[in-house]
Amino acid sequence: MAEIKAHEFDRLLPRAAELYRIFLIYGPDHGLVSERAAELANQAGVKLDDPFSFTRLDLSDLSGDPGRLVDEVNSLGLFGGSKVVWLRGTGSDKPLGDALQVLVSGPQPDNILIIEAGDLKKTSILRKICESAKLALAIPCYADDIKALNALIDLELQKEGLRITPEGRARLLEGLGGDRVASRNEIRKLTLYCRGMQIIDEGHVTDIIGDASAISTDDAVDCVLKGDLPGLHRAIQKIISSKTPIFLVLQSCLKQFQLLDAMHAEMDEKKTPAAQVMQTMGRHIHFKRKPLVEAALRTWTSEALARETNRLQGAVLQSRQRSVLEDTIAFQTLLATALQSARGKR
Repeated sequence: MAEIKAHEFDRLLPRAAELYRIFLIYGPDHGLVSERAAELANQAGVKLDDPFSFTRLDLSDLSGDPGRLVDEVNSLGLFGGSKVVWLRGTGSDKPLGDALQVLVSGPQPDNILIIEAGDLKKTSILRKICESAKLALAIPCYADDIKALNALIDLELQKEGLRITPEGRARLLEGLGGDRVASRNEIRKLTLYCRGMQIIDEGHVTDIIGDASAISTDDAVDCVLKGDLPGLHRAIQKIISSKTPIFLVLQSCLKQFQLLDAMHAEMDEKKTPAAQVMQTMGRHIHFKRKPLVEAALRTWTSEALARETNRLQGAVLQSRQRSVLEDTIAFQTLLATALQSARGKR
């Protein structure tokens, strides 16, 4: 089985290009998927700005022509040496699956294929092919836990020669998670703000990350779950007036849907009712919100939860990449998810 655990990636990275030719990187953390794909591409030893040794494709490029991927992976570089083919995008697995099956069934290619995918289920044909092929490796990417977030904070602070107080670290952790790229960008924004200082304290974190305690984001998230569009408008206006970044609402909504997705998976796997799952996985939820979360578990299907979680993750990443449009991206995404809640109840 050519598959690793999420935490084994860093140890494998230095020798990955020697051991495998095809890499399938997938999971719910889009930022971490992109980051690991980039690390693998850099480790391959080719210049990513050289069109003769590096080819970037989108899944749409294979539409109607799945053989193109096979041709690209087996093609020779103009000046010799191996190439890197980096495929991005999600959608129908079939054309990509057909091409992958041809590649893993033939001789080992000289070139390296990196596939940047979304959150794939165990039944995905892409995972089945790569997990069973000797020349392919499947790499899962899940949202960072506290240990991973602390390591990320230490890494970025070390680059600037900074330290952080325990209170500052706790405050910073509240604003991170869900997407690796978004978390890294928030930490880098903080280190830039504190450059030249020795120690970062809670006040510095609040100044640059935003004071999440100024107003609760739960009201807006609850309106999304209820499909209450007028209520969502009012909650967002209150948040904007309080100078609280709307990004925090988007992030809170993402965490809520990730929890719902995990809870629903537990229901499906063990055939347990929503009320029972609420007693185990939902025991930390505030008692006033429990009826709403339990109702959402009954209303949303597993497929719909996975779709909305992907939408929210994509919005988190876009809001970090295009900060000038952060408020617009966040509001439109929250509104779209609230609409789906309203339709599900009808």
